[in-house]
Amino acid sequence: MFTIRVFNKILIVLIAMSVSWFSSSHAASNIDNNIIRLATTTSTENSGLLRYLLPQFTEQTGYTVHVIAVGTGKALRMGQDGDVDVVLVHAPTAEAKFINAKYGVKRYQVMYNDFVILGPDNDPAAIKKAASATDALKRIATTNAKFVSRGDDSGTHKKELSLWQASKISPVGQWYREAGQGMGKVIQIASEMNAYTIADRGTWLAYKDKSSLHVLFEGDSVLHNPYGIIAVNPQRYADLNVTGAKVLIKWLTSQTGQALIGDFSIAGFRLFTPAANSTGAVTHLNN
Repeated sequence: MFTIRVFNKILIVLIAMSVSWFSSSHAASNIDNNIIRLATTTSTENSGLLRYLLPQFTEQTGYTVHVIAVGTGKALRMGQDGDVDVVLVHAPTAEAKFINAKYGVKRYQVMYNDFVILGPDNDPAAIKKAASATDALKRIATTNAKFVSRGDDSGTHKKELSLWQASKISPVGQWYREAGQGMGKVIQIASEMNAYTIADRGTWLAYKDKSSLHVLFEGDSVLHNPYGIIAVNPQRYADLNVTGAKVLIKWLTSQTGQALIGDFSIAGFRLFTPAANSTGAVTHLNN
């Protein structure tokens, strides 16, 4: 029976074809065996990391990865609906819930960077003097300085909301704008508005030459930003590319994948630190 879920899976493949990298050695008839559907956060796309990694993965393994770059919340929902084979995201609390609900098999630590608070050179809220990330947000709110939020349920948005909560501030008013856009676009919007925003360092390094903003606050331990990869649970959906998902996870966490992640840099700055041997695995199922 042709269901809505089947239609969605076909639609996702068509969308992914416009943003993915293809290997000419694989025929369309082998789509189920050779194509891996990956839902991931926009930061891995905006930073250029996947454009750097995936052609090498395809060359070494024969698999082609169809990338759907969305906010972490949406990526996890796509995994929950069985519309992708694997997710690469950066919201550990949401990832743990995903696994505990048996939508995902196991979380593997891949890499990390950190979040930074960006703002205009004149720093109207004086966040350079802030003692912590929450203090920086309090200064922004109390001065009604403009702030642009992702507003898209991404990992960055989830981190931002947790910081507002820790600050005991509900961000409302003309000074607070929700863009509903990816990280690169939000940096552009905040730059045009001379506003503050929170960004992951990887995307910031990829976009900083196109922006008038500056890193005005950094270094608080709460701004740590770990990325994990999770295969969608095949016990829920029989048509997943389980083997392909395992191959991608194994490659990204291998010495080869980790070395490539560590070597990825812009203007001498490393965007992500490999972390496959770090703690952080969250397991629900034996696999």
